[in-house]
Amino acid sequence: MEYLVNSVLNFVVPPASLVMLAFAWPALSFVNTCEWLYNSFFGEDMEDKVVIITGASSGIGEQIAYEYAKKRAHLVLVARRENRLWGISENARALGAKSVVITAADVVKEADCRRFITETVNLYGRVDHLVNTASLGHTFYVEEATDTNVFPILMDINFWGNVYPTYVALPYLRQSRGRVIVNASVESWLPLPRMSLYSAAKAALVNFYETLRFEVNGDVGVTIATHGWIGTEMTGGRFMLEEGAEMQWKEEREVRASGSSVEDFAKLIVSGACRGDPYVKYPSWYDIFLLYRVFAPNVLQWTFRMLLSHQSARRTSLIGTGRPLLESSSPRIQPIPETSSPQRQPLSESSSPRRQPLSGSTSPQHPSSSPRRRMGPVPVQQQMD
Repeated sequence: MEYLVNSVLNFVVPPASLVMLAFAWPALSFVNTCEWLYNSFFGEDMEDKVVIITGASSGIGEQIAYEYAKKRAHLVLVARRENRLWGISENARALGAKSVVITAADVVKEADCRRFITETVNLYGRVDHLVNTASLGHTFYVEEATDTNVFPILMDINFWGNVYPTYVALPYLRQSRGRVIVNASVESWLPLPRMSLYSAAKAALVNFYETLRFEVNGDVGVTIATHGWIGTEMTGGRFMLEEGAEMQWKEEREVRASGSSVEDFAKLIVSGACRGDPYVKYPSWYDIFLLYRVFAPNVLQWTFRMLLSHQSARRTSLIGTGRPLLESSSPRIQPIPETSSPQRQPLSESSSPRRQPLSGSTSPQHPSSSPRRRMGPVPVQQQMD
C-alpha cells in the first residue's frame, strides 16, 4: 500500500508543484522585491562592527575586506602568510576601516582558529561578522591522481577550513546576533569535469551551513554566497607553481585576482550580508540549471556531453596528480626566473606537518606547511573544459 501511495505521489506532486509555483511566482516576486527594498534601506550598519575575514591575503577575501572597510568596520584579516596582509591592511585603512588587525593562522587547525577568535574577542569584546573565504581548487580527472594524499588536503581547506572558524566563533556570534558568510561555489550542485573533489567539498560545505541555519534558529544569520566562473587567475589559466616541483597548486585565497567580476561579487556578498540575505548568487541565471537537475536531469547530462564531445583527447594541467608536468600534453611551462619573487618567510617551523611526497623525486608541501619555497605566478595556456 505504501509503495502504491508513493508511486501516485511521484506522478502527481512534481507537476502540481510546478503549476502552483507558476501561479504564485508574481506574488512571490513582489514580496521578495519589497523585502529587498526594505532591507536595503534599513540594513545593518557596519560602522564600529567587528568583522573577521579568513583567506584575506588576496582574491575574493581581499576585495571583501575593502568593501567592509568602506563601511567603517573594524577588520581582523586572517591568512597563512602575514606579509601579504600588510599592504591590504594599509589599503583598508585608506578606504575607511576604523582599525585593522592582521594575524597569521591556518584555518584547518582548530587551535589556530581558537587563537585568532579569542584574540579578537579580547581586543574588541565581540564578533559581528565572520567571513570564510578559504578555498583550494584543482583541475584533474580523479582517475589521474596517483596519490590519494591530495584528497584529504582538498577537503581540509574547502570544508574544515570553514567549519573550524565557525564552530569557535559561534558562541560570540550568538551574543552579538551576528552573521556567518561563507564563500561557496556553483560547483556544489552543478557538475563540471575535472573538479570532482572540489565539488564534493563545496557540496558538503553548503549542506553544513544549510543545516546550521536551522540549528541556530535565527540567533545567528547565515549567508551562503555561490559564484560561477569569475575573473580570477583561475579562469585566466594562471596558477602557483612551486619552484622545482612536479605538481601545480592553485589556491583561490592566495592568488592575485583581477577583473571587475571579483569586485562585483565582493560587493554583492557584503551588501547581501548587511541586508540579511540568506543567499548571494553571482551570476543568478545559473539557478535555471537547478530546475533541469531536479525535473530533467537527463537534459542536463546530454547538454554537458554535447558541449564536451568536440574534444578528441583530454587536456589537463595534471594539477595534484603527482605526474611530471613535462610529460603532459599541455603546453610547456616556462621556468621561473631566480628573481621572479622575493623569498617568503616561513610562519613557524612547527606550523604543520609535511605532507607525504607524491610520485616523483620532488613534491610540493601542504598549503599550510613551512618553510616555504619561492613561488610565483606561472601562465598556463590551456582550455578549461
